[in-house]
Amino acid sequence: MKLARILAGLVTTGVVLVGASPVAHADETSSPGGPCASQAAKVAKAEDALARVTAVFERKKDRVAEAEEAVAAATTDKERAKAEKRLARAVAKAAEAKKDKKAQKKRLAKAQERLATCEAENAPAAS
Repeated sequence: MKLARILAGLVTTGVVLVGASPVAHADETSSPGGPCASQAAKVAKAEDALARVTAVFERKKDRVAEAEEAVAAATTDKERAKAEKRLARAVAKAAEAKKDKKAQKKRLAKAQERLATCEAENAPAAS
């Protein structure tokens, strides 16, 4: 589990570093793939972000389930109190991840809408 987080962090760092390169921005502004290439790239980026946020949300849900099991398995009052605190933190983090996922879905929908608008505007010009 720890290895997966480390690898995810490295991949995310690599994506950020690649995304921040001047070459990537120069390609977007010149739009060699057509007039809507930058919009298509933004949709792809939003889809990737949604996949990452969804993975985080699933991990948070798993932690809530684990914390609920720990509460059920607690035998002493001290163990139960500790497990309930852990459960409360896990529930709060899962709720935050759920909000992030919902926001990313909205960003993706908006990016897809902009791409569709761009393609609609440029479709008659291409004919």
